[in-house]
Amino acid sequence: MSALIRKSVLALVALIAVAGGTQTASAVESLSELLEQTRNARAAKTAENAEREREFIENRDRRAGLLADAKRKRDAAEARSKALSTSFDANEIALAELEDRMDQRVGNLGELFGVVRQVAGDGASIVYNSLLSAQYAGRDTFFSQLGQAKELPSIEKLERLWFEIQREMTESGRVVRFDAKVIDADGEPRDAEVVRIGSFIAMSDGKYLSYLPSVGKLGVLPRQPSGELLHFASALQQAKSGHVKAAVDPSRGVLLSMIVQRPDIVERIEKGEAVGYVIIVVGLIGMGLAFYQTIYLVWTRAAVSRQLKSLDRLSTDNPLGRVLAAVKTDPETIEADAEVVELRVSEAVLREVPRLERFQPFLRLAVAAGPLLGLVGTVIGMIITFQSITESGSSDPRLMANGIGQAMIATVLGLGIAVPLLFLNAGLATLSRGVVQILDQQSTGLLAEILERDREAR
Repeated sequence: MSALIRKSVLALVALIAVAGGTQTASAVESLSELLEQTRNARAAKTAENAEREREFIENRDRRAGLLADAKRKRDAAEARSKALSTSFDANEIALAELEDRMDQRVGNLGELFGVVRQVAGDGASIVYNSLLSAQYAGRDTFFSQLGQAKELPSIEKLERLWFEIQREMTESGRVVRFDAKVIDADGEPRDAEVVRIGSFIAMSDGKYLSYLPSVGKLGVLPRQPSGELLHFASALQQAKSGHVKAAVDPSRGVLLSMIVQRPDIVERIEKGEAVGYVIIVVGLIGMGLAFYQTIYLVWTRAAVSRQLKSLDRLSTDNPLGRVLAAVKTDPETIEADAEVVELRVSEAVLREVPRLERFQPFLRLAVAAGPLLGLVGTVIGMIITFQSITESGSSDPRLMANGIGQAMIATVLGLGIAVPLLFLNAGLATLSRGVVQILDQQSTGLLAEILERDREAR
């Protein structure tokens, strides 16, 4: 029985040792020790439970505090939400009232906004191409932005719009000097003094300028106008006071660009090509011969006039003297036969006529050939025109300009040499006929004198 009790006690001790994790069943020697160990295990368990209970209470209190804090925050957020909701509703009502008031006050301002946009839009292109923008940069951007605005512009923008429009009108009537970047014909920018006449024309260093809107600068025209216009530009730029002549382009550069693109005489002649050169050569030859013959006839007529004043002293430096000398020899050798004398006089006159009327046949030929050569050039130009139409398949005037230009230039050159040569030939014919008339008159008088002398001798 005692052995059974012992085994039971040992088994209990083993369970206690396993649960407490302190001692094994083999360490228990007596019941007193078992009781002590049981008491210690119970005390440890009680302490552990007390510790756990304390931690639980602390966690419960802490969570209760967090819960209370969360409730306070929730209540505060709900109160703030209600306040904000109330404020939002009040603001919505106030905003609606302000929008109504704004709509009422905008009224005419909406119409003003439309007018401002229209004026700015219309003025944007004017300012963009205006010569004044080279001196006052950034105006085109302002006009463009104001013309595309989606809201009513501010007072400052309205005042600037008025100012820019007023400045455009005011500066258009002023002659101003200012320093600016000028782009040379080779594309290089340089600092230069510019003289501007309103918004019409500008010049620098005696050369005319054009405004380049893409870069907002002034550029020297690749081709300059005639010398007189360049003289006006130099005189205006050198003037410090008073009044000087100046060229003004009312089209703000359009007429000037057309003038500088107009070809000069050399370029026009080059458009005539081979036919034009032939016409010019014929004309120059005719002009040279006509002037040479004119000088000869004027000198001859003067010599004949001198000879008329002194018929008793014949000179062979003029036709009249040579004609009279042909029959006025020694009186003893004068033939009594009037027919022989008449033949000698006619021979002497006919000998002088070719020299007096020389070059006139060539001039008449040139007068007739000039328009014909011009007609040849016209036909060639029209052939080139039709060929360009055939090759391009369109009647673009720029493609036909070369052929039409050649046709017109050839016609003008032909008429240009024919008309002057016609007048020159008429003048030469008049001069030569005058001299020949004097020769015929004096030779006839000489023949009558011989006949009268022969009658008296009989």
